[in-house]
Amino acid sequence: MSCLVSPPTRRAFLAAAGGVGSLAAFPISTGWAQTNQRLTVADAGGEITRANETTLYEPFRKESGIAVTVIAREHEPISQVKALVESKSFIWDVVALTAQQAMTLDAEGLLDPLDWNDPHMNELIPAAKAPNWMAHSTYAAVMGYRKDKYGANGPQSWADFWNVQKFPGRRSLRKSPIETLEMALMADGVPIDKIYPIDMDRAFASLDKIKKHIHVWWTGGAQSTQLLQSGEVDMIPIWSARLQTIIDAGAPAVTVWNQGIYAADGWGIPKGTPRAPAARRMIQYFARPDRQAARATLLGNGPSNLKAFDNIPADRAKLLPTFPDNLNKMLANDDGWWFKNREKAIERFNAWLIS
Repeated sequence: MSCLVSPPTRRAFLAAAGGVGSLAAFPISTGWAQTNQRLTVADAGGEITRANETTLYEPFRKESGIAVTVIAREHEPISQVKALVESKSFIWDVVALTAQQAMTLDAEGLLDPLDWNDPHMNELIPAAKAPNWMAHSTYAAVMGYRKDKYGANGPQSWADFWNVQKFPGRRSLRKSPIETLEMALMADGVPIDKIYPIDMDRAFASLDKIKKHIHVWWTGGAQSTQLLQSGEVDMIPIWSARLQTIIDAGAPAVTVWNQGIYAADGWGIPKGTPRAPAARRMIQYFARPDRQAARATLLGNGPSNLKAFDNIPADRAKLLPTFPDNLNKMLANDDGWWFKNREKAIERFNAWLIS
């Protein structure tokens, strides 16, 4: 059940991200008209932009008459959004955000409310709804490995990833504590249902064991795919959508869903952009099941509108994080824990890297 919250509060945002639909309403016309308006969208770049262009941006341009320019944002865009809102230099109107990023920005009053009067937005799974943020897909950080290196007997868990004797080869980890700490705990034998709250002492002790064996610390999704696709590394934690893209392109890579970490990926509007009404219309458009189905056919992300599965072929559905056999093997990212502990974890992780 959803309710109207005006103005949206941090408490409401956290509740919504955890599955309670506390929603803010901004009544606007739902009709489309030709317009000379323009929007600039910041997304993750690379394969993500190419898929979004085909399934979201170009169809939106044609239907709405709104011109759309797309740029790639930084992997962690919080400081970028803060800078443009505080300077009132609105070079972005819509920005791709994880739930954790959106929580951080919302707590500082840096996001505009969305319009939740759209029927398709109200079809979304509860975890995809927050007053100032809407998730259009689910993603997962999974293990990928080169099957030309390991054949049919590749690593199947983070304990295997940490086992350099049984699985020799070049390794890469994400240069961030997010997801990396969880993987370190699973490698150390912590059950999935006991990962949160994260025991950082235990996680960093586990990371100490693998640190000298890390060939590359990656910082962005495009880099992670290039590392595995080129063969520069043999195993890597990688987002499933990115991994599926290179598998579809013929890379000899394997997805390991076991002990993956899944979360929702969505959109927000920088606070104060004069193009906010058009930006809200765009985000509404991204909730449509036909658009989400089209995107899931190109990428390995699962839809947040489950009606999209009516239009996703069965052989493709099984490659998505929300496919039951995959979802049941994975850990749900605790966005609330990360919202409270993010800065402390990043500070400790950065110090650990150079120690």
